[in-house]
Amino acid sequence: MEEAPLKIVAVTPENVQTETLFCIRTVKNPDFESKRKWYERRYAEGLRLHILKDSEGRMLGFIEFVPADFAWRPVGAYNFMFIHCMYVQSKKDRNQGLGSMLIAHAEAAARTERMAGLCVMASKGTWIANKSIFLRNGFIQVDQKGRFELLSKKWNKKAPDPKLLDWERNQKKYMGWHLLYAEQCPWHTKSVSAIKAIAEEHAIDLCVTKLETAEEAKQAPSGYGVFSLLHNGKLLEDHYLSATRFKKILKKELSNSSRV
Repeated sequence: MEEAPLKIVAVTPENVQTETLFCIRTVKNPDFESKRKWYERRYAEGLRLHILKDSEGRMLGFIEFVPADFAWRPVGAYNFMFIHCMYVQSKKDRNQGLGSMLIAHAEAAARTERMAGLCVMASKGTWIANKSIFLRNGFIQVDQKGRFELLSKKWNKKAPDPKLLDWERNQKKYMGWHLLYAEQCPWHTKSVSAIKAIAEEHAIDLCVTKLETAEEAKQAPSGYGVFSLLHNGKLLEDHYLSATRFKKILKKELSNSSRV
């Protein structure tokens, strides 16, 4: 007997409460509600989230993509589709072609919209996929800045290659302690609350800014775009961090300041 096929389910404003957002599934969780509201606002801009399921309805992975003009990353890629996130949850399900299936799904959407190609940011670090799976699916690296690599697969050869924007140019204007974040990742709200509480405990004047538009994220002072922790013009972290991690950063920065 043939194994029942996998299916990819589109999450829409109408079914998000039942399909969930994959990486956060408890609909009564305040962080789910933050991401849901963010997703529904962005849906009109072309943002899409699709969940890969097996025949029993078990969620195996997901992909989130958006026209690059509305990407919440520092990237310039006119008429490209941009992959925000892609993830296959279980290690036993990896190396089974599931990630490639999700990439092919995003490519099909881009071709349907008559776009020039598909692009994605990759990194060996945290919170962004490694570039290896994209290279296996016909992408090439077209730009790099720090630990971040920009990869592209284009079928319109006349289209200019996507480029990374210079996020470092804005860092010096963030003097004092600054935390910028967006609700594109549902884990950010919890992280920000914890960081704010610790800052208050240490009498740190932390300026917290929630990014409200894709353009604000493109101009953010970090490669990840949707999370930036800075002190006196220096980027300290560019992705979600735990309370424990922030305490270590804070201790180090305060120690350095006392020696100046």
